[in-house]
Order: sequence, then structure tokens, then C-alpha cells
Amino acid sequence: MRTLYFDCFAGASGNMLLGALFGLGVDREEFLNRLSQLGLSGYEIAVENVDRSGISSVHVDVKVPEEKGHRHLRHIREIIAASSLSEGVKDRAVSIFTRLAEAEARVHGIDVEKVHFHEVGAMDAIIDIVGACIAFEMLGVEQFACSKIHVGSGFVNMEHGKFPVPPPAVAELLKGKPIYSTEIEGELITPTGAAIISTVCDKYGLIPEMSVEATGYGAGTRTYKGFPNVVRLLIGEADEISSKKTISAGGSTQVDQLVLLETNVDDVTPQVIGYAMERAFALGALDCWVTPILMKKNRPAHLISVLCRSEQREAISEMLFTETTTVGLRVRTVDRESLEREILATQTEYGEVRVKVSKYRGKVVNAMPEYDDVARIAAQKGIPFKAVSDAVMKAMSR
Repeated sequence: MRTLYFDCFAGASGNMLLGALFGLGVDREEFLNRLSQLGLSGYEIAVENVDRSGISSVHVDVKVPEEKGHRHLRHIREIIAASSLSEGVKDRAVSIFTRLAEAEARVHGIDVEKVHFHEVGAMDAIIDIVGACIAFEMLGVEQFACSKIHVGSGFVNMEHGKFPVPPPAVAELLKGKPIYSTEIEGELITPTGAAIISTVCDKYGLIPEMSVEATGYGAGTRTYKGFPNVVRLLIGEADEISSKKTISAGGSTQVDQLVLLETNVDDVTPQVIGYAMERAFALGALDCWVTPILMKKNRPAHLISVLCRSEQREAISEMLFTETTTVGLRVRTVDRESLEREILATQTEYGEVRVKVSKYRGKVVNAMPEYDDVARIAAQKGIPFKAVSDAVMKAMSR
């Protein structure tokens, strides 16, 4: 698969990513032609080769006219939707901005649609994000991976005051992602850079085994003595990268990067919802749940949520489109952190029962008898379910 790897040893920003993408060989004339389909005017993109601590890299400066006021997420969606860009570019760009809005909303404790985008909603950020999506399409990228992210250190001045690095929105965007800090002062990873990377990447770690075709370096504006303020992108062919990794002290927990599919429906019967849940599990869903909600016009409805691995996404999406009345799905990557688990066979006075045991740092923190075994024995012996379950826990405590 055509793979793009983000090497963020000096963090990343929107313009740094654009510079590195040009360094990979993105044709500038074609890029600018596609970007013009966004329908914005008055901007200028200056591209130059610069030296950053001995590394020849590409610096991009997006110059835009002064703007008054702030944009909401809906304004950005409208700009993107009204463009003649490909649907793939539109969908990815909207996903990135939605992730930005969700992060800001959580930081400020407000509804996502009420978020005022500040510098991340300005024209230069729109060009950075949409431009990156255009370049990804031009390069034919099929999967993304990223290194641990160097976030910098110290403090940064923002509209609301002075905040530690990484600032709140960036910390929210990188929640669950591997980050680190060193003595290098400054905000190395910006909200735009964090939003792009955390949206497209669901795999983090060392460079995957890949046949590298090209390497591109994108320069940041700040310069440091003896430290190259650049982001490096590598592109080439690689097998599908495993999304499973283990973290925490002593290998206590495992993080799986999964896909969450969600849709709201207000015009289906309970039978349809029940059948859709059964089909989701049959197609390999790891979990599926339904939540009662109220939709527009105060209509009672249901939120259908399906958690699955990336390889099941297409099949489950097709099922939801064909088995329910939905016309659209919300899709996002989520991290699931789980304890180390094993199945033990436990001998009780009523017979053998399988027990699911969960451990944290080598210690058992939860034990649960398998329902099917307990129910079978209770029915065979003609005794209460609770009596069998209690016998299992008594045997476990010996």
C-alpha cells in the first residue's frame, strides 16, 4: 500500500507539512490549480528552499488578506462543500476541521457548533488543511503512520493568555497519541498540524518496513542552533500496518486503534435496529450499542454506534446503508485501552466453568465467569444461576 510516514522529531505545523509535501514531489502548478477550486481569493503562496541546521528543506508562507471576525465550523463546511474539489478531499478536510472543533469544544466546555475558530479558522489554516488533503490525493496515499510527536516545551502566548506547551487544544487533539518533550523551547506542534496528523493517522511508532520512494523536509519559520526545525515525510510502499500496540508500565494495557461508525435514525422499527445489531456482530464488530436520543423537531430517535477494526469498516458501512434508513455515517478513529485478559478453567462443585480474568500490572483486578457456562450448568442441575456464579467466585478465591 502507498504509505506516508510523518517523522515529527521537531513537531509539525500546517505550512511545514505543505513544504514537506512539495519536497516529496507534489507538482506546484497542478497543486495551485486544484487549490483554486476552493473558491478563495486574495491569498498568495510563497515557496522557497531554505537551510535548517544543514538540512535543505522547503518553507511555505501562506499570505492572506486581513480578515475580521471568526468562523464557525458550519462556515468552513460551506466553503468546502461549495468548492469543486473531489469528494475525497472534501470529506478528509471536513473531518480534520470537525476534529479541531470537537477539541476546542471540549476545552471550552461548549457545543461544537458554537466554537469560534480563531487562527485555525483563518484563511491560511483553511489553505494549509485543504492543501494537505489535495497533496495526499495527488500522491495517491492509501495509509498513514506517524512517529512519536515532539511537542516542545515552555509557554506560548494565545488569545486567552499564556499557556503551557502543548496548549489545551493541541493536548486534546493528541490525547492517546505518543508525545514527548525536550529542552527545545517553543510550540513545535500547532493545532493545525496536530489536527491533520491525528485525523489521518491511526498508527504511531517506528518507521514501518517500507520501500521508500522519496523523502521531503518541510521547514518551520523559527530557527534553532543545532536543531533542525523541520518535519520529515517519507513515502513508499508498505504492507498494511498493524494498528495494535501495547503501552503502559509492564505492558499492563493494550491500545487498539479502532473505527467508530455512528448514525442517527428516527424512522426505523425496533426489529430493524435489532437485526442491524445482529448483522454488525456477524460482520466482525467488536461492540455495537443503541442510544435513545431526540433529534430535530423533538423527534424520538436512536443513535446506532458500531465499534470495529479498520478492515471491517467497509462491510459494516454497507450493512448500515442497506439495512437501515440512514443516508450518512459519522466515522472516526478511536483508541480503546484494555487490560491484559485470559480465560481460565475453574473447577467448582458443580463442574468446570471458564472464567475471564483481567490483570493490571500482573495483578488480577477483575474475574467474571462465562455466562454461557454458568447458564448451562444452572439449567442442567436445576439450581439458581446465582448459586453457580457464587461457587465459581468461591473456587477462584482459594
